[in-house]
Amino acid sequence: MIRERRKIAAFGIIAGIAMTFTSVAFAADVKLPKEISWTAYESGSSGYSQSVGIGNMLKKHYGVDLRIIPGKNDVSRMTPLKLGQSKLCACGMASYFAQEGVLMFADKNWGPQRLYNLFNNNGRNGQQVAVSAVSGVKTPADLKGKRVTFVKGAPALNQNMEAFLAFGGLTWKDVIKVEVPGWGQSVDAVINGQADAVWGSTVSSKYAQLASSPQGLYFPPLPASDKAGWERARKIAPWWVPSTVQSVIAGYKGKVPYEGSNFPYPLFVSTPDASEALAYGLTKAVMDNYNDIKESGPSMDGYQLSSQNFNFVFPYHPAAIQFYKEKGVWKAEHDAHNAALLKRQDVLAAAWKEMQGKKVDDDKFAAEWMKLRAAALTKAGMPVVFN
Repeated sequence: MIRERRKIAAFGIIAGIAMTFTSVAFAADVKLPKEISWTAYESGSSGYSQSVGIGNMLKKHYGVDLRIIPGKNDVSRMTPLKLGQSKLCACGMASYFAQEGVLMFADKNWGPQRLYNLFNNNGRNGQQVAVSAVSGVKTPADLKGKRVTFVKGAPALNQNMEAFLAFGGLTWKDVIKVEVPGWGQSVDAVINGQADAVWGSTVSSKYAQLASSPQGLYFPPLPASDKAGWERARKIAPWWVPSTVQSVIAGYKGKVPYEGSNFPYPLFVSTPDASEALAYGLTKAVMDNYNDIKESGPSMDGYQLSSQNFNFVFPYHPAAIQFYKEKGVWKAEHDAHNAALLKRQDVLAAAWKEMQGKKVDDDKFAAEWMKLRAAALTKAGMPVVFN
């Protein structure tokens, strides 16, 4: 916790109420560096557009210049954090994969990363597959034999796509895989008639091009009543939540609202060495200035304080926790959940240290690590999730 002493007189002294410096450590105005950077999905994504909106608010109220570092894939977005070039990321679920050390991060140059959550966008949009209207696809099962995009170096996108296929009782073997180098190119592939399906947020501005193209745009619904479909999907993507999708890109001609899936995006995560002033200040700035950002980008409603989920898959930064406690929304049960997540990171870190002591060929490294990882988590009584 920040130990900076504040002049209590500046706030007025209420007779009869004694306050320690610890309890008012964060009570003053937001103190942010003049320049902040974070990584995000590339231009055209909803995460990038939302970052621009937040950046405008930071400049207006705090004189802060925001530098957005776009990355085509999950590894490129996490690399600046790993190298210490940036301490923040407006990420997708790949940040969770990085914390767990799985998929693209089950590599000897990566392994499990310690990350903290600050806040997230839990909006009314959807996270799911979009298809070209001319493809005739109306349900996930209809994707059988269709051309489905696969983004190189983007396990978050591909894992979610795999879960969508599973909802329809399909696997990658049942479709034609169309490999592309980045998310933007995956949408372009559908626009150009080279593919039929792409994964993304229903409010990604890039989809406006698809909606207005000869291909057209359609979001296949995921009925909550399809229990078997949801069970298959959540075995691959346990972070999915059945949702009523209310926010979609302008120009969409399908029925809205409809039953789909969602999870927080972007996820604003930091490395442990993000300063308390930065973590607290940015969290407070975004939460307290929601009215300034709510119209500045697609599906911004999820940035409200009331929309935050403190029982998510990441532990929260101590300084962010302090802010939420000041607002009275962080409870004892959240402390317990947070402690369990921190312990999980400790277990993964210890397992990774053991793995680094082994001599394993590069082509066998990932498989050996996943076995060791699963054993460590099982011994600690924690869910493995990724087998």
